[in-house]
Amino acid sequence: MKNIVVQKFGGTSLGSIERIKAVANTIKKTSLNEFPIIVVSAMSGETDKLINLAKDISDAPAERELDALLSTGEKVSAALLAMTLQSLGLQAKSFSAAQISMRTTSNHSKAKIIDINIDTIQASIDEACIPVITGFQGINDVGDVTTLGRGGSDTTAVAIAASIKAERCDIYTDVDGIYTTDPNLVPEAKKLRSITTEEMLELSGQGAKVMQVRAMEFANRYDVPIRVLSSFEEGEGTLITKEISSMEQPIITGIAMQDNQTKFTLHGVEDTPGNASGILGPIGDAGIDVDVIVQNVSVSGKTDFTFTIGNSDAKKAQKILESNLIKVNYDKLIVNNEIGKVSIVGVGMRSQSGVASIAFKTLAENNINIQMISTSEIKITLVISLKDMNLAVKSLHKAFNL
Repeated sequence: MKNIVVQKFGGTSLGSIERIKAVANTIKKTSLNEFPIIVVSAMSGETDKLINLAKDISDAPAERELDALLSTGEKVSAALLAMTLQSLGLQAKSFSAAQISMRTTSNHSKAKIIDINIDTIQASIDEACIPVITGFQGINDVGDVTTLGRGGSDTTAVAIAASIKAERCDIYTDVDGIYTTDPNLVPEAKKLRSITTEEMLELSGQGAKVMQVRAMEFANRYDVPIRVLSSFEEGEGTLITKEISSMEQPIITGIAMQDNQTKFTLHGVEDTPGNASGILGPIGDAGIDVDVIVQNVSVSGKTDFTFTIGNSDAKKAQKILESNLIKVNYDKLIVNNEIGKVSIVGVGMRSQSGVASIAFKTLAENNINIQMISTSEIKITLVISLKDMNLAVKSLHKAFNL
């Protein structure tokens, strides 16, 4: 029995019939030595096209219907690719997420995978028929179609790899691997041969766009090795795995950045037990993710409470905070969307001191003020002015010799 691998192809990899034929040839080559399970995104630009169609009907289309509409993009890709594989003499069959019983929560546009019934996939494998599965989508408990959010096909692929206990999951995209930072901003950025799952999870969570953060959560939890490869050129790509040789491991692996952030400061909050929960509880109940959180030392019984969230949830969060004024007493709400986050990540930070001091010194030398700091064992996140973000990334990349 051949080893099973999951191969996911993104929208740019499937952007035309010519590209679909190229992908089919890649799959055929893989099938000589391994058995591939395929996960596909919609063709490049298709999801945006469908969103625009919906907006032509309504500025606020029903979330259930929008998910039903957006899920059609992946169905087109899956069917076309299955046809192309068949034309090459391979057995292949397309499946929607509903057909493989991928159950999700009911949070339309942000659904999370609950479980996958692998019986249909296994039956296809037993028949030596390559399954081509729609990414980005699932069904909830009442049978409605849901979508997993941007990059959700990565999550589908890794979840299937974990469920079927695949040898690994190959993510084919328009870049040839993971870099120390965005090479479009820093041309000197280097491609990494390997990176730990833990590091990639942190980088994804802090803005690195190559892998979706929930896909990395699955990979970390279920120990799924991932390779990130280019669909457009040959190469080994970057291997993402639980552990790599300590001799290869640098102190700092990469730098990520996010420019789509808003900072909320509740000034003059009464420093009493339960206020943090009173502020963030309703935010969490609305499905809004909070990142950096800082509470200042209390002065005269009052403190400042500051946190950051993504711009897409900023208006919703502001409404929640303003309506919550009765429950939590504070003097003023300050909203700042001119901020950026820069994160330095590396498992080597566990055993090496001085990383923070190098980062702070580098930013000071470049006249960049730090507004907030958040740290973990392998990450330092710095909230700075949006106008300084590009300079900060370039300077830090140089300072750490990446």
